[in-house]
Amino acid sequence: MLSDRSRPVIEATLPVVAEHIGEIAKRFYAHLFGEHPQLFDGVFNRGNQSEGTQQVALAGSVAVFASALVKTPEQVPEQLLSRIAHKHASLGITPAQYDVVHEHLFWAIVDVLGDAVTPEVAAAWDEVYWLMAHALINQERGLYSARGVRPETVWRDWEVTEKIDETPDVVTFRTKRVDDRLVKTSLPGQYVTVQVPMPDGVRQPRQYSLTRADDGEHRQFSVKRVRGNGAKPAGEVSNLLCDSVGVGDLVTMSVPFGDVVLDDSGRPVVFASAGVGITPMAGMLSHLTAAGSGLPITLLHADAAEESFALRHQVLADVRALPHATAHVWYERDTDSTLPVDGVHEGQMDLDDVTLPDAAAYYLCGPLPFMKAVRTALLERGVPPRDIQYEVFGPDLWQADLVSEPTSG
Repeated sequence: MLSDRSRPVIEATLPVVAEHIGEIAKRFYAHLFGEHPQLFDGVFNRGNQSEGTQQVALAGSVAVFASALVKTPEQVPEQLLSRIAHKHASLGITPAQYDVVHEHLFWAIVDVLGDAVTPEVAAAWDEVYWLMAHALINQERGLYSARGVRPETVWRDWEVTEKIDETPDVVTFRTKRVDDRLVKTSLPGQYVTVQVPMPDGVRQPRQYSLTRADDGEHRQFSVKRVRGNGAKPAGEVSNLLCDSVGVGDLVTMSVPFGDVVLDDSGRPVVFASAGVGITPMAGMLSHLTAAGSGLPITLLHADAAEESFALRHQVLADVRALPHATAHVWYERDTDSTLPVDGVHEGQMDLDDVTLPDAAAYYLCGPLPFMKAVRTALLERGVPPRDIQYEVFGPDLWQADLVSEPTSG
């Protein structure tokens, strides 16, 4: 809860901090890595750093958290915190690292804002920081405990047993465990962090959804190759995995985390995905098939064309194995389909093209504009916000919270 003393200070200074927080974040990271270069090894995504998206992520999450405290000082934005906590746990983040971040972040705030940071302003923002930090630390402690691990033991090696080219840009890795440590199975929809040693020796982490139900002995994840263009460099981790890691190689993975998981309420389920957003849906469908589910299940997927629909054979085999499941696809081009689906549509996903079940639980994954459009359409149709979950990867974690509810009138 934000104190009565700090709330008006934060309310008054939030605009100026928000205006400068991009520069604050830029100087914060430069100062942080100058003092602690080891944080690039296994913790921070240097691709996001080079593009500046990690700085935008920090700016966004801090602004969303501070704004929420001003609006409802007795509450915290639980959904945002949950997503961040799960990602932190998958990286093995420790409480001590919050002290390091605090030191360098507040150095950057003073460096950018100068005399505007009075003792009163510093104290108020210090309170905001530690409210957020302690909330995350407590959640992460619970996540580690639930998985029976400590931050330093979230990692283990797995051996690649099969490598499948799903599309020209998506590769699936099937792995098996190589030690005798206990493996707790994943929850439907969770992801792992894969920690990859780069040619210069620095380990780089990336999160990938588990795309098949695991059994304690095997895990499967799928990787989309990030191709470079004039404005964006190629993904160093995705390309190394796709090009250089093969059957018999070891990959280092975290235990599974992720807060967007299939609930067990017994309600109908609707999956809506676009592009590589099919990956968590594949994992959830696989779990439903393994459990012999009899629930009404609707799969809605949008892609450029059928040949770019990753995991399509696995996903549609699961749909056909479920007695009350249907599948509809939308393609931007080449709508002729050989797949066993219930409907093929042209263009972008349009929910008016399909009949949606009553009282369903909805799961969304794909590019942020896609998820915002689908979520808005569902809200306008009267679906309660609590019934819509969405998975967000990368430095865009915070942006999905910036979806306004439809207003009447």
